[in-house]
Amino acid sequence: MAKLQVAIDLLKTEDALALATKVAPYVDIIELGTPLIKSEGLAAITAIKNAFPDKKVFADFKTADAGELEADMAFKAGADYITILGSTGNSTIAGAVKAAKAHGKGVVVDTIGVADRVKRAQEVTELGVAFVELHAGLDEQAEEGYSIQVLIDEAARAGVPVSIAGGVNLDSIKAVKDSGAVVAVAGGAIYGAEDPAEAAKALRALLN
Repeated sequence: MAKLQVAIDLLKTEDALALATKVAPYVDIIELGTPLIKSEGLAAITAIKNAFPDKKVFADFKTADAGELEADMAFKAGADYITILGSTGNSTIAGAVKAAKAHGKGVVVDTIGVADRVKRAQEVTELGVAFVELHAGLDEQAEEGYSIQVLIDEAARAGVPVSIAGGVNLDSIKAVKDSGAVVAVAGGAIYGAEDPAEAAKALRALLN
């Protein structure tokens, strides 16, 4: 069964904790977005993991260099997953995987900005990553004509474990599930909702 990941793109740890508290019963993975980590540092990871030890904590580092070093930092702070950019070299990804194995954790390759996401997903899977995030960032989603269907079609073709991030909501989550994605990543559909808990609950129900 596909897992539900909440992407918390807030800037303060206390706000992230408040949101996570509301949605934790319905999600499997709590993602600390890049802006939150840049704003609050490694302490935010530790705070979330201490508050929710039964959840997987996803640190969206988007690392482009020094993969082993940055992965080690994230895992020591309490992260279960760290993102490495798919646009970077294989040596950076391999270094992060080395750190992940040492800690018993996982590396997720983020394909934001990658021209051929399917090809890159297949390549990096051979390096030992946990899964690959087929990701359309906020800027890409704001472009005229963007549709999450592109990611859904890519997931169906990839043939490797992938997540989908880039507009997952109540209208798209069933298609995300049917694509074979192992994780559905919802950000604004949850934190932008009037009632985040109800939004997460509804997404979970459709995912199940």
